[in-house]
Amino acid sequence: MTFPLNFYSKNSMKSLINQLVDVRARLTGPMFRGLWLLVVLTVAYGCASVPHTGRRQFNVVSDQQLNALGANAFKEISGKEPSSKDERINATVKRVVERVSAAAEAVDKPNFKWEVQVLENKDPNAVCLPGGKIVVFSGIIPYARNEAGLAAIVAHEVAHAVARHGGERVSQALTVNGALQVGSLALSKEGGKLDARSKRILGALGSGALVGILLPYSRVHEFEADRIGQIYMARAGYDPTESLRLWERMAEIKKPQVPPWLSTHPADQDRLRKLKEFLPDAMRIYDDAPRKFGKGSDL
Repeated sequence: MTFPLNFYSKNSMKSLINQLVDVRARLTGPMFRGLWLLVVLTVAYGCASVPHTGRRQFNVVSDQQLNALGANAFKEISGKEPSSKDERINATVKRVVERVSAAAEAVDKPNFKWEVQVLENKDPNAVCLPGGKIVVFSGIIPYARNEAGLAAIVAHEVAHAVARHGGERVSQALTVNGALQVGSLALSKEGGKLDARSKRILGALGSGALVGILLPYSRVHEFEADRIGQIYMARAGYDPTESLRLWERMAEIKKPQVPPWLSTHPADQDRLRKLKEFLPDAMRIYDDAPRKFGKGSDL
């Protein structure tokens, strides 16, 4: 996830990466490693583009794989934390999720099997796993403040899932891993050992891939989820201007001070600037929404 602890990538995506890498690991030898990289690069500009942005998407993971692993991760996460006993919060979260998921289905038709759990955890976090499995931590509720704020959170996470950002990040990780293995083979001395110079080169390649590919893409994903999330919450009947208020509140959370170019998330001021740019389109969708709830009830 992305609110703001990256629960999404640290848990569910780790499991997915491990399972997919295990398949590749069964292919041994230089020829098979090179073949793996060739296959990945061949399909890099494959079939999909991100809804509403049109960005071509590098994705080598099937929906069936993602959704099955998302369901498993949902079961695992739900089993590790106690469910919320607050009936009012549970009912509100369920109502907001139903409206936002219905909006996502109406707009982009992902055909997910939606499910939601509210868990007792003080972390300000939420996630929508592949296939529409949603987890909301109770710690995010004070930042939501009202139904529209909660809709902004849920819609942002739903947007990640509908845009298949999880599969894209896994595909990127697999590609970088494969490229580094091929590089290691090319630099290896006879007997398969790397000298000090070759190790430094590979280390630089690894860092360069991380900073130059994986982290910037993560920021692209965040901006896309903000944009698509505004569309979903607006179609669901919630005032999209509340997404700006939400992120102003989220900006108050103390986060580690890292340079923006080394962050997996946009700087708060950049995120708010982009949300303001996206807002006119979202407001047009809100004006045409079948029902309007404004900010909804307070939480």
